[in-house]
Amino acid sequence: MSDYDLLIAGEINPDLILTGDVTPAFGQAEKLVEDATLTVGSSSVIVACGAARLGLRVAFIGLCGDDLFGQFMLAEMQRRGVNTSHVIVRENGRTGLSIILNRGDDRAILTFPGLISALRAADIPDALLARSRHLHIASYFLQTALQPDLPGLFQRAHTLGLTTSLDPNYDPSGRWEGFDQLLPHTDLFLPNQQEALALTQAPSVEDAAQLLARRAGLVAVKLGAAGALAARGETLVRATSIPVQVADTVGAGDSFDAGFLFGYLQGWPLEKTLRLATVCGALSTRQPGGVAAQPTLEEALVHL
Repeated sequence: MSDYDLLIAGEINPDLILTGDVTPAFGQAEKLVEDATLTVGSSSVIVACGAARLGLRVAFIGLCGDDLFGQFMLAEMQRRGVNTSHVIVRENGRTGLSIILNRGDDRAILTFPGLISALRAADIPDALLARSRHLHIASYFLQTALQPDLPGLFQRAHTLGLTTSLDPNYDPSGRWEGFDQLLPHTDLFLPNQQEALALTQAPSVEDAAQLLARRAGLVAVKLGAAGALAARGETLVRATSIPVQVADTVGAGDSFDAGFLFGYLQGWPLEKTLRLATVCGALSTRQPGGVAAQPTLEEALVHL
């Protein structure tokens, strides 16, 4: 038996979420917002918390500083059942931070990288991989030190019997490079619609999903309120979302990933797995921040 169902190697940063119908302006213009919340951030950490909430045994490896933001993140992860004993705390390092301005159904994000980009494949030992069933990576474009060796890391994981997954997240450069070498080693690929279309230049999300599925083992594309679709070979599966009173969509895609990973690791049929993922993503939007409203398995199963 493995010690961990899920090992996540990723970035560590809190989110400062500001909510209000305002547009920042220079010239020392002060504008008021309706709400402010300091909460768990980082795509990788939100997935970890969501997966632990569903009942998976989750371990996390990444870098943070021995500073206030790093201490906050480690305490919050531990409180949510994520094993942080493998996190590398760098003395005098600076933990990253994202400031998110929510306005209606859109948001703007400013990120200070700090140690977000510093994790390397060499920091992830085979001994830790061997204790795990599955390796998940998110925020590919922010983890610049990890990028070059990620195909090799996924190959190491496969050799040790793990399955692998990747959520690319947004590419700030707009180039969307590096996937020709990586996708053949990826068992599960988890982009959203914008990312899938940008990666493939396909005319539709259905075409994009099937193109990506020819390179990765299984592809699940997040469609927001429209639900999701999954592609395996030439097979396409769809799932609808559920109606919720949306407070904040931050981290909804990461909660979707957590739900999909749960079903995937339980060996559920693809249709049921995709439905659980859409339910987890929708339910997570009921409160501000990415983790406050993540459902338990029992809460999610009510909607399946």
